[in-house]
Amino acid sequence: MMKIITARVILGLVVLGLCSCNAIKSTTTNNSSQTTSQNDVQTQPPIKIAGSSSSITVLKVLTEAYQAQNKTAKVEFISHSQSEGAIAALKNDIVDIAGSSHKLKPEEDNGKIQYRELAQDLLVVFTHNSVKGVTNLTTNQLKSIYAGKITNWQELGGPNAQIVVLDRPEDESAKKLLRKYYLGQDKTTTKAVILNKEGELIDTLQSTPYSIGAFSLAYSAINQLPVNRLKLNGIEPNKDNFTNGKYQMVRHLGVIWHKAPTPTTQKFIDFIFSSEGHKLLQDKNFIPSN
Repeated sequence: MMKIITARVILGLVVLGLCSCNAIKSTTTNNSSQTTSQNDVQTQPPIKIAGSSSSITVLKVLTEAYQAQNKTAKVEFISHSQSEGAIAALKNDIVDIAGSSHKLKPEEDNGKIQYRELAQDLLVVFTHNSVKGVTNLTTNQLKSIYAGKITNWQELGGPNAQIVVLDRPEDESAKKLLRKYYLGQDKTTTKAVILNKEGELIDTLQSTPYSIGAFSLAYSAINQLPVNRLKLNGIEPNKDNFTNGKYQMVRHLGVIWHKAPTPTTQKFIDFIFSSEGHKLLQDKNFIPSN
C-alpha cells in the first residue's frame, strides 16, 4: 500500500514538472515572438521621398492617409525645390521615390527607374485678400501686370495701391505654364519678387498686401487659405472647367521609383495608385490620372 502511494506521488510530481516546463517554454516563446515583432517594427526602414515643391503637397496628402492605415510605416521627406534634384536623388539611391512636375526625360532615365503620372493640379492666379473689387483678369491685363505696364490695382477697378508681383524662376513649372497660356514671351518686370519655392511664394502672398502670384489650387483648398482666387478671361479655375477644356493651366504631377523597389516602397506605391488613393485625390481638389 505504501509503495502504491509513493508511486502516485512520484507520478504527480513528474506531471507537474512537465506542465511547469511547458508553461515556461510557452512564456519564453511568446516573449520571443513579441520581441521579434517589436524588432521588426523598429528595424523597418523608412520610405524616403524627395519631390519638387509643386509635388510635395500631393505626396504628403497620400502619406498621411497611408500612415493612418499602417501605424508602423515610416516616411521621411527630403526637400528639393525642383524635379531634377529629386530625380537625381532617386538615381543615387538617396531616396526611394521622387515626385516630379514633368515626365521622365530621356536624359534622366538610366533604365533602372520608372515614371507614372499621379494627378493634375490646377495652377491658379491668386491675390492677397486686400485686393477688393478685382475678380477677373483678361490675358492682356495679366500680361501687363507681369510686364510692369499696369502697376496700380485702381487701373483694374481695385484699390489705389501698387501691385506687388510675386513670381517664380523661369525654369519652374509654374512660370512655364503662365508663359504658355497667358504671358507669352514678354519680359517680366524687374520689380517682381522672385521666389524659388512655391511654399515661399504662398507664404509671401498671404503676408504681403496687394500682391499677386500663381500657385496650386489644391494647396489653397486643403489649407483653406484666406486669399482671392481670380477668374481668367471669365473662366473659373475649377475641375469642371478643366474637364470641359475651358481652363487648361494645370501641372502634371507624377512619381518615379526604382523598377525593383523594396517591398515597403512597393506597398506604398500600390496604395497611392489604388481606388482609395484615387478618391482621396479627388476629395482634395486634385484631378487623378487614369
